Amino acid sequence: MRTRTMIAALIYFPLNAVIFGAGAIAVLSIPFPADMIKYLLPLAIVAALVLTAPLAWYLAPKLRLRGGRYSGLFR
Repeated sequence: MRTRTMIAALIYFPLNAVIFGAGAIAVLSIPFPADMIKYLLPLAIVAALVLTAPLAWYLAPKLRLRGGRYSGLFR
C-alpha cells in the first residue's frame, strides 16, 4: 500500500468528524422548520462522507515529512 493511501486512510475518520460537526452545527443553528431538519441532517452526514475522501487524499502528501528537522531520522 502506498504511503499516500495509508496517510489518507489514517486521517479520513478524524477529518470526517470535523466536517460532519461543522455541517451539523450549521444545520442545527439555523432555524429551519422541524420537517426540513429530518432531511437536512442526513444530507449533512452524506455530504461529509463524500467530501472527506477527496479532502483526505489532497491533504495526505502535505502531511509527509520533507527535509525538515527530522529528515535524517528515518533513513
